[in-house]
Order: sequence, then structure tokens, then C-alpha cells
Amino acid sequence: MNPDQRPKALLRAKISSLGTYVPPRVLTNADLEKMVDTQDAWILERTGIRERHLVDKGVATSDLAVEAARRCLAKRGVSPDEVEAIIIATVTPDMLFPATACLVQNKLGAHHAWGFDLSAACCGFVYALQVGTKLIETGAHKKVLVIGADVMSSIIDYTDRSTCIIFGDGAGAVLLEPAAEGETGMIDFMHEVDGSGGEFLYMPGGGSLHPPSAETVAQKMHYVHQDGQAVYKFAVRKMSEVTENLLARNGVEGKDLGAFIPHQANRRIIVSTAERLGMDSSRVIINIDRFGNTTAGTIPLAMQTALEDDRLHKGQLVLLASVGAGYTVGACLLRWEM
Repeated sequence: MNPDQRPKALLRAKISSLGTYVPPRVLTNADLEKMVDTQDAWILERTGIRERHLVDKGVATSDLAVEAARRCLAKRGVSPDEVEAIIIATVTPDMLFPATACLVQNKLGAHHAWGFDLSAACCGFVYALQVGTKLIETGAHKKVLVIGADVMSSIIDYTDRSTCIIFGDGAGAVLLEPAAEGETGMIDFMHEVDGSGGEFLYMPGGGSLHPPSAETVAQKMHYVHQDGQAVYKFAVRKMSEVTENLLARNGVEGKDLGAFIPHQANRRIIVSTAERLGMDSSRVIINIDRFGNTTAGTIPLAMQTALEDDRLHKGQLVLLASVGAGYTVGACLLRWEM
């Protein structure tokens, strides 16, 4: 099947603008060496990370999301009043309720928008992107803001060297609009969940099962808990599987792609997947060395890196992919129309 073909009666959605934001404060591997028993060389070899950005005290996920959204809308020349829906992918909401989307709607001044949060960990952005795409394709809306934002430093134990080296804070926003005549935009997606993997990457405290208490705080249940080896093995396998299956379903090969923009969890996972797809490294976008794993923020941040490096151009086929806690798995094929 030609990936650009679709019945004419169905609207198409495209990414029409992009905006990103990371807080200015940087935590380097050298800084971490002074905090926990770890080494710069070990972190770099195992993850590919050199540094990550962290918020200052009092800065929340909604603050990062609003800054990314403002940049996104400004690039397109769109007023916040024109936005009809806001979907925020995050596992670090400002609070359990109201939804961070409500807070962003108010701070942004998007007075005519409704919205909600979506929780899918590192797959949050690709999942939210598809929800937004369907709102455009059905004709329900013409301008949908999709934001991936996380303040991971708020749920990380900086005495736990297995997790504190990995995560950073950041946000990215895209505007979805109907594709113009002759444009393709969003093509296809493939999502999966495997709930049996939930025990390997999770935050046990704070929900209805273990509501906050002195005991949950003392037991560090409000921090990320991870079985790194189990997560790594699953991610290596599923990232390759979902990307290969999605491309095969659309008659596309790795060599046809202009860019592969994966979730930035681990450099080795990205390289392994790219090799399976037969992709040249010049078309694989990696910026984990500068930002670490920002969870729902990684893919839009990587899109920005691709644009800045002049490696993302209008008309290119682009593949997005991610694996995250849940386990969640997702991939998306699109034609870049910016």
C-alpha cells in the first residue's frame, strides 16, 4: 500500500508547528559523581547521557508545557484563542486534579479550548499525537495542541544511582491541523500495551492503592522504581518489533525514511533498532546526551534537534517510536509537512 493514499472523503491531519522548552539549569555527569556512587564514563557507556536539564524548586510541569506551547503557536502565528483542544501527555502532573491541561489552558489563555491529560509514560507523546490526529481527521477540530511534558526530577530519588542518572525535565508541543491539498501528514500508527510489565517500572505511592502517608514517604514509594535489566530487554525487542511491523504494513523500508525519531531512553536501544531497520546513522535523531530521558518530552525535543541540525525537511517520511512503563509501546509513520 502506498503510505500516502487514503480515501478522499477522510480528512488528513498534519503537524503544522513545533515548540520546545527545557529549564536552564543543567545537571552533568560530573555533578552526579559528587552526589552518588557513579562515574561519567559508566553513565555515558551505558546510556549515552552526558547531562540533563532540571527545573528549579517551584517550577511545575504546566510551566514547561505553557512555554513550549507558546513557542509552538508563535511559530505558526496562531493565537491561543484559536486552539480548540489541548492534550497533555505526562506522568508528572502538577497535581492529581485538576488535570494539567486545565492549568495550561488557563495560563496559556486558550479560552475556547477543552482538554485532558493522558498517562502513558514514555509513550505518552505518540499516544496523545494519535488522539489529536483523530480529532482532526473526524472533522471535530481544526487546531489541536498536543504537548509532551514531564518534570521527572520531582519523582526521582537522587540517592538511587540506577534512576537518577537517567531522567531530565523538558517539554515539547506540536500543533495539529488539517493537511492541505497535496499534503499527506499523519499516515499510520501501531500501539500496544503489556500490563504484565507494570511491576518493572512504576511509582507505587500516591494513588488509591497506596495513598500518601508518613509510611509511604518513609519507604520512598513516591519515587520511580525500576528493574533496569527487565526494562532494557523488553525495550530492545519491542522497539524493533513495532517499527518493523508498522513499516511492513505500509510497504515502507528503513531506506525510505528521511528520519527516525525515537524516544530517548537509552542510546543502545536506539542504535539497535536503527540497525534492524537498516538505517544510516545520519537519519537517526539522537540527543539523549544533552537532555537525558524527559519521558513524554523526548520525541518533540528530538524533532527540534532534527530541525536545528537541518535533518528534517518537508516531504520526508518520518518514523516515531517509543517504549515505556506499563509496558506501553507505540510507533507512528508520518510525512513531515513543515
